[in-house]
Parts: sequence; C-alpha cells; structure tokens
Amino acid sequence: QVQLVESGGGLVQAGGSLRLSCLASGTIFSSDVMGWYRQAPGKQREMVASITTSGVTNYADSVKGRFTISRDNAKKMVYLQMNTLKPEDTAVYYCNLVRFETYWGQGTQVTVSS
Repeated sequence: QVQLVESGGGLVQAGGSLRLSCLASGTIFSSDVMGWYRQAPGKQREMVASITTSGVTNYADSVKGRFTISRDNAKKMVYLQMNTLKPEDTAVYYCNLVRFETYWGQGTQVTVSS
C-alpha cells in the first residue's frame, strides 16, 4: 500500500513561483512512475508532469518551460517547481504514483492571483 502526502501549495501572484512536494510511504518499485495532476473548478483532472525512476520526464504543453518535475528516490519524494505562474494554473494539485494501480494524494491548493 502506498500513501502520498502533498505540501507546498498556497497563494501567489502571477509571475511568481511555488514548489510542491510529495512524500510517498510504503515500498516504491523501480518501475513506478510518479507525477502531478491538477484539477481546476468545473474542469477535468489533467496531467501536469510525470517522471520515471530513471528521471525520464513528460510535461503538459501548457507548463513546458515553466514547470520542472524532479524526484529523490532515496527520500521517496517528488517535487514540482512552478515558475512564471499564471492565473490559469490555479487548481488543486495532486501527486500520483502509477503501478498496477494508481495511488493519489489528497491534493494541495494552488491559487495564482492576477
């Protein structure tokens, strides 16, 4: 069983930065892919970024060049550095881990004011 706990959300002005963190508990396997999703009010949850154990990353087009995902396998942590934030980045951000099933954190709110 895996549990994920996010932290680091908050309120920031447009153009600012935030760093989200996600701590995983339980056994993490080399094949596990970890990532970040977000869900804005009235919208479907969407993928933001993902990263494999070996560091291969994937980003949504809307965040390329602004967001950076990283991972510390020894600490069972995954991070999302968000720069040049825009009001449209406002959402609840969820950490996830994909294996035979998908695990989700409880989410952390990110609000970007204009």
